[in-house]
Amino acid sequence: MTSRDFLQSLRPGQWSKNLFVFAALVFSRGALIRPSALCAIGAFLVFCALSGSMYLVNDVHDRTEDLRHPLKRLRPIAAGRMSSAEAIIGAVVLAAVSLIAAFALRPLFGVVAAGYLLLILAYTFKLKNVVILDVFLIAAGFVLRVVAGGVAIGVTLSSWLIICTTLLALFVALGKRRHEIVYLEADAARHRSVLEEYSPYLLDQMIAVVTASTVIAYVLYTVSEETVRKFGTTELILTTPFVLYGIFRYLYLVHQKGQGGSPEELIVRDRPLAGAILLWIISVAVILYAR
Repeated sequence: MTSRDFLQSLRPGQWSKNLFVFAALVFSRGALIRPSALCAIGAFLVFCALSGSMYLVNDVHDRTEDLRHPLKRLRPIAAGRMSSAEAIIGAVVLAAVSLIAAFALRPLFGVVAAGYLLLILAYTFKLKNVVILDVFLIAAGFVLRVVAGGVAIGVTLSSWLIICTTLLALFVALGKRRHEIVYLEADAARHRSVLEEYSPYLLDQMIAVVTASTVIAYVLYTVSEETVRKFGTTELILTTPFVLYGIFRYLYLVHQKGQGGSPEELIVRDRPLAGAILLWIISVAVILYAR
């Protein structure tokens, strides 16, 4: 095993998911407060290390199934460049260090981090093969990141933030499942048994429901009395076009281009999608902080 193989198995390309930790910081207007920003950065680093350790465990558990996947078979553990023993030792050490750092940052943050670890372990070893529940657990992982970010800086989370995060995560998770079925075709069930329970039509129905719910929830959030009272403005509604375009662009890539298997890479590679997200971030920052 080389250090490069170990780093690759931690999947740093997927650590962008942990940016959800910063949601509470941004929407509490704490991004310019140094102590809060430093705590949020610490929380982000903890979740990067913690998620990396879980990717090691996942790759050991799924190494047989990964060999049937045209891309995942190239991962160090599936390809035999890293032994299962090396991966497990690395995962245990990394998880232990992450949890120690989490409890040191803030005890309640440590509890949330431990809950995230238990959720991922349960998903990896059993629950990812339970139809429908599997995508809800993926969404729960994103929600726990948001909750962890709020706990780390000691702010109360808006229920709207939880709702929007849940719906957006479900949207991405369902798109990922659809891509797996279409991409792997007849081999889909051999790679992941739960895929036998899904079909493109069923997933399209679920995606349609979640898409509409996500847009409606976001619009209601921007105009709700709670939001207007908290931020002293109704201008957040002006960010809605970027959200709509981003969702429509993502649907286009999933349905017309057969993409969506790796959302974090898709965001980086597709310039229109990345542009919409960047413009949304800038517009939110201007509305919330330029006052």
